[in-house]
Amino acid sequence: MDTKSYTYIVECADGTLYTGWTTDVEKRVTTHNEGKGAKYTRARLPVRLVYYEIHGNKSDAMKREAAIKKLTREDKFKLIEEFGNTRV
Repeated sequence: MDTKSYTYIVECADGTLYTGWTTDVEKRVTTHNEGKGAKYTRARLPVRLVYYEIHGNKSDAMKREAAIKKLTREDKFKLIEEFGNTRV
């Protein structure tokens, strides 16, 4: 049985964006900020969570991660902006 999975975007200290997937988004951001996350983020600390989506399984989260990574930087920021406007 799959557990909830997340696709997320963090903004790095240098203003770049990193997209990934996880089963625990808060723990993953903490891991990134401890320098134990993705190699890309280690040299760009700290990171801050700017976007996430909840999925019913790992496969859907990974597919969405791949789709987001194909977006332009501008489209990623539009996604982030829309996310900010829809949060309660």
